[in-house]
Formats: sequence, C-alpha cells, structure tokens
Amino acid sequence: MLGNLQADMSRQGVNTTQKGCCNACEKPIVGQVITALGKTWHPEHFTCKHCNQELGTRNFFERDGAPYCEPDYHNLFSPRCAYCNGAILDKCVTALDKTWHTEHFFCAQCGKQFGDEGFHEKDGKPYCKDDYFDMFAPKCGGCSRAIMENYISALNTQWHPDCFVCRVSCRRSRSGWLLFVSSSALSLSLPFFYLRFEAQLSDLFAFKDCKNAVAGKSFYAMEGKPVCPKCVGVEDDE
Repeated sequence: MLGNLQADMSRQGVNTTQKGCCNACEKPIVGQVITALGKTWHPEHFTCKHCNQELGTRNFFERDGAPYCEPDYHNLFSPRCAYCNGAILDKCVTALDKTWHTEHFFCAQCGKQFGDEGFHEKDGKPYCKDDYFDMFAPKCGGCSRAIMENYISALNTQWHPDCFVCRVSCRRSRSGWLLFVSSSALSLSLPFFYLRFEAQLSDLFAFKDCKNAVAGKSFYAMEGKPVCPKCVGVEDDE
C-alpha cells in the first residue's frame, strides 16, 4: 500500500523520498522527520523517555542515548541542594560532601552567606566564624568569651593569654589558697604545698584588681582563679 501511495503522490508531483527509518518504530519515514542524537524519528515518536511527551522543537537533554524533556531530566539526574532538596539548574556550591544552591549555602545559625573567611563545620552543618566560636569554642575562664586562637590551659579551664592574670580584688570572704608551679605557659605541675588563710581578704590586701601576668610563673589558685605570690605576701620564685 505504501508503494502505491508513493507512486500516486509522485505522479502528482509530490516528493515522497524515504528519509530513513524511525528509531522508535523502525518504520520508514515519509514527510516530516526529526533528526536528533544521530538518529531519525517520526515527530510523534520523538518523545521524552520518562513522561512520553512529544519533544518536537523543545529543548531536551540526553542520558544514555535517550532523550528527556528539561523538567524530567533535572528532576531525575541533576544534583540536589542539601538545603531545599531542589534540583540545581545553574551554579552550585560543593562543600561538606554535598551540593547547594549558591543562595542556600549560608550559616546554619544566623543565615548569613559566607564571605572571604569561609565557614566552619559542626555535625555536618556550616557556620560562620563568629557563630561557630560563640557556640562551640571553649570559653575563657577570665572573660567568659570564646577562645579563638592561642590559649593557656590551667586550673581545669582555658584562658586567653591576656586574661590569665592575678584575679585578686578587695572583697570580704574566706577561702583556701593552693600554690602551683608552672613549667610553661601551657602546662602546670602538681601542687606542692597548701596554705589556708583564716583572715578576711579585705584585711590581707589593701588594693584592688592586681592583674599581674602569671603565665609561666608561680601562682596561687583561689576559687579557680590565679593569684600572684605578691598578693598573698609570698616572694615570687621566678
């Protein structure tokens, strides 16, 4: 029948030259043809492999030799954003073994996007520098602020170097005092003798806020705070 139709149309001056076989149905193509992916197709047979919608002249993507419409391709194969789980269609950020929309890669605490300082990670989440140290860094035993760089470890806590000073102030209380000898700025030896004062501190000291640096020196401990030997009337054995 096809041969007779072609002959009749040829007699009427209509070109019916065969344009190959359709990749989908494997039948000859006469008339309109779509050439894509190195193959020929009947227009109605060039469809998305996933949804079967005709692609026609629409944009399409190829995967393993098969055509996909743009929405299905992105939903099936594009990387997903770790924040919104949406398909990433354009630029993305790759971090923490995940991919992110550029606008969705921000501090998990304050929501600000990261600048030149980059980010810090905790439990798989990104944080800006300020929030990371505020939430997770050890706090100074002197000022209670986050320790972000060098520190001194003493009296079972950490200190900013500038905060590890004699903490004596004129106040009325009774307390035990314990002498330590520091072998370096970052480590302490065991205590070697113990002194207890029964007098009131205000009677012992006639000054406030000594703040002498005690890093690397002998010092006393009172209520978890360092106190220099001078403030307890002991010669400093530097």
